[in-house]
Amino acid sequence: MYKTYIPIDLHCHSTYSDGSLTVEEVLTLAKQNGGIYQALTDHDTVDGINEARSIAAKLDLNLIAGVEISVTWHANTLIHIVGLGVDEKNPQLSEQLQLLRSSRLTRGKRIGDNLAKAGIPGAFEGALALCKNPQALSRTHFSQFLVNNGYAKPGKAFEKFLAPGKPGYTPQIWASLKDAVSWITQSGGVAVIAHPGRYKFTRTKLLKLIEEFKEYGGQGIEVISSSHAPSDEENIAQICKRTGLFASVGSDFHQEESYRIIKPGKNRALPNSVEPVFKLLGIDQQYY
Repeated sequence: MYKTYIPIDLHCHSTYSDGSLTVEEVLTLAKQNGGIYQALTDHDTVDGINEARSIAAKLDLNLIAGVEISVTWHANTLIHIVGLGVDEKNPQLSEQLQLLRSSRLTRGKRIGDNLAKAGIPGAFEGALALCKNPQALSRTHFSQFLVNNGYAKPGKAFEKFLAPGKPGYTPQIWASLKDAVSWITQSGGVAVIAHPGRYKFTRTKLLKLIEEFKEYGGQGIEVISSSHAPSDEENIAQICKRTGLFASVGSDFHQEESYRIIKPGKNRALPNSVEPVFKLLGIDQQYY
């Protein structure tokens, strides 16, 4: 695997979902990090794209309109599908995303109740105070609340409290894989499996996901992600080549965290063995 950096980031969040920085702040940070191509992929919303276009133009950044859609796969497995190069004005995409977001507040109340039963009062109110828009409430806001109040160390709140089987976990039915890929592709975008290393799937299960994903029109998978260890990158690059998917990169930025090496605006370069998704997005080859 090459470890040089490229000025491309195709997965990033702002306060329109569960990021800690505004669109202007995160795009400015990407520019400061030497970014040339920057995607905004907030969870289940494209509401920040119009603002991002204006700010990116002022910063001389090439904005790639995106979204990260929450998907329930095979009844109880949460995965994320990133859409890149979408048309944020597409009626079907915006309407279906609005329906997804409307369920986030209800789930948040259930997470708060579960944490209260585990001896952590005020989690719902605390998480909500960290969220710009109640419809954007997510486990990341609860994670931040838990860290801020000493219940978990940075980077450990999910595995201690919010992951499946933990005290604060609350199941939720999101979009189907078929629908998520359809909304992205019908809006002119490219569907990408986000941070596959995070799912801790067996190789067989990941290949099954990819098989279904491709059947529905999905085209890419993140090889480089801040969630991936070097071994994840190598394994996913091999699977990417084997399955004929295009390889993507993403910081998956939510907030400044010292333990994350990848930053907004830049990522490690992809290995030569994979086909980059960049060519589908009009990214100039000189930058990768």
